Amino acid sequence: MAAVAVEHGSDHGEHAAGDHGHPPTNTGISNEKLAMWAFLGSDCLLFGGLISTFLIYRNKGVVRGPEVADLYDIPFTSVSSFVLLMSSLTMVLALAAIQRGDHRRLRTWTLTTALLGSIFIAGQVYEFTAFVKEGLGFTTNLQSSAFFTLTGFHGVHVSIGILLLMSLFVMSLRGKLPTARSETVEIVGLYWHFVDVVWILIFTVVYLIK
Repeated sequence: MAAVAVEHGSDHGEHAAGDHGHPPTNTGISNEKLAMWAFLGSDCLLFGGLISTFLIYRNKGVVRGPEVADLYDIPFTSVSSFVLLMSSLTMVLALAAIQRGDHRRLRTWTLTTALLGSIFIAGQVYEFTAFVKEGLGFTTNLQSSAFFTLTGFHGVHVSIGILLLMSLFVMSLRGKLPTARSETVEIVGLYWHFVDVVWILIFTVVYLIK
């Protein structure tokens, strides 16, 4: 009887692992999710270095060109930040949709998240263009180099996130993203939430703190 129970438990465990498409691990977390956490941890160090570099050069005198802070459009950037922050909510709704098997809403919220991210990128391109028209390019001074590197690097991360979201959308349309693979959406969500949190930090430190 006990042997039957053990065998049944083993079959149930294998079935549960198969539902998610991942073999069991010692950490209780799939290798894919663990890899994403490791990547995000390394990215924290990278963004920390970029933010520190900007803060160092922001306090130095400008030899030529305007200072970065003189060109900030805080209301415009605040709206862009709010749009990106709302995309975290739609990402949560997308994950909740696939977990309950609602693939139509999964596609709706995934596409909405990508759209909000695209609006943020469009706002960043507009800001960069406005700065260049005011005489502040990437090589104008140390401040501008640090600013464009930091915010541009974050923009690249958002763009990669948009591509991942569109990949999820296409996979769902083709029927290659069943409910059992909801962790795939969760992993992309981890990346997207990280990008959003990093921007809140950048917006606060770079734009708001004098």
